[in-house]
Amino acid sequence: MRFEFSTAKRIIFGPGTIEEVAPLAAEMGHRSFVVAGHTLKRAAGLLEQLNKQGIECLTFNVPGEPTTTIVLKGVQLARQAECDFVIGIGGGSVIDTGKVIAALMTNSGEPMDYLEVIGHGQALSQKPAPYIAIPTTSGTGAEVTRNAVLGSLEHGVKVSMRSPLMLPRVSVVDPVLTYSMPPTVTATTGLDALTHLMEAYVSNKTNPLTDSICREGIKRTARSLRLTYEDGSNKPAREDMSLASLFGGLALANAKLGAVHGLAAPLGGISFAPHGLICARLLPHVMEANVHSLQTSAPSSPALARYDEVAQILTGTNTARAADGVAWVQDLCAALKMPSLSKFGLEEKNFPTVVAKAQKASSMKGNPIILTDEELIEILRKAI
Repeated sequence: MRFEFSTAKRIIFGPGTIEEVAPLAAEMGHRSFVVAGHTLKRAAGLLEQLNKQGIECLTFNVPGEPTTTIVLKGVQLARQAECDFVIGIGGGSVIDTGKVIAALMTNSGEPMDYLEVIGHGQALSQKPAPYIAIPTTSGTGAEVTRNAVLGSLEHGVKVSMRSPLMLPRVSVVDPVLTYSMPPTVTATTGLDALTHLMEAYVSNKTNPLTDSICREGIKRTARSLRLTYEDGSNKPAREDMSLASLFGGLALANAKLGAVHGLAAPLGGISFAPHGLICARLLPHVMEANVHSLQTSAPSSPALARYDEVAQILTGTNTARAADGVAWVQDLCAALKMPSLSKFGLEEKNFPTVVAKAQKASSMKGNPIILTDEELIEILRKAI
């Protein structure tokens, strides 16, 4: 057995930990580049703390999913201002944007020089500028991952820029920042977290350390995601989901994902559906396809037993089997009102292109069994 485990240099978790950011930032310099969402509302308190600490703040808004164009603009601004460090406060899009900006503040070139699949895939040669990641949603786990997902409008796909050097210097996970998430965002991000945990647990690169993290994360999601959707003020449930999101990030960064994320990458490039919604619509059908293919072609695979274990954690029933897990996920998605992908522009004519791109995606390499084009098309047909 051989495995590695890497994560952010420092992880700080707990209610109120946002108040610890300014003193930490002061150790990194006096000029910050603060990446936030489409408004500065959630970053207002942080900006006030930084100003009191004598830190200059240049702010940059990410209005939606990060693209190569948006990120390049941020990189240029941060370089011109000669900022000392970067802070990202927001959802996964914001956190990923901050990672790339921090990396390219100290490395020459532009995102396309480093992107996988559509870019040159160059390795970073210099350590990125110090980066503090502060999530305000519970789903992506981006605060502890070594990659950033960017969309390319030109290529119609989402791909990663990846390097161990991109792990944040500090990750501050304060569940209080998630209290204001609306139910729809709570649902889609939470289902993204569940997908990370489940795919990492059955992947072909799993290890004992990620296994324990995934089991705990799946358990917390099973008991708390629906509760946070129904009542966003439920503090214990919000804390559960913040932990589940963090655990999902730790797991995917050190194991692998699978066909859900393999398909989600090209789907995100042609559809305006939120990433978590795409994952939610795909997850039960990928589970079903994987189990069927494993039973048919690799009946001795340990992944089959893992799908049974997942079902037992989700349902709380020791006798549950993989099919029960599929049904549980389908029921959850229905309860969280996940709409069909056809409402977001996906049509059957897109299937061949999506599948061709998915087969090249890095996430697909972690799937517990190789799925054929026909099997992937059938998954899409059910998800649409």
